[in-house]
Amino acid sequence: MGCGEETLPFPMTPKAQGRNVIFLRSNRDIQIVKHHGRRISNVLFNLLAYKMDDAPSRVGIIVGKRFGNAVRRNRAKRIFRELVRQLHQDLVPGRGLLVFPKRDALLQSRDELVQALRNSLEHLHLLRPRV
Repeated sequence: MGCGEETLPFPMTPKAQGRNVIFLRSNRDIQIVKHHGRRISNVLFNLLAYKMDDAPSRVGIIVGKRFGNAVRRNRAKRIFRELVRQLHQDLVPGRGLLVFPKRDALLQSRDELVQALRNSLEHLHLLRPRV
């Protein structure tokens, strides 16, 4: 550590290189966001956010067995991964986000999901201001 450098109490683990740098993969990072994150809920998903470091924001998508069978769980993860890829460039840097989809999310149109996610991110001040 050099002069004047600070360490965060919960630094993120090193990111994987490649196209998946926008997703939280480390169990340690996921647990940190789960325990210390700020939660917002709506009828389609729960969203947790935690300030981690100055790296680009990363998002984890958690779908438990209560959601349904493997086909439904994987479909929900695919849908939300695509939403995250679409909105990732608008996120403020340095955040760890977790999305917990709810069953009703599979019944909504893509536009409704995008709008709900955008509204939740705006509520938590996680979107960059439009210029």
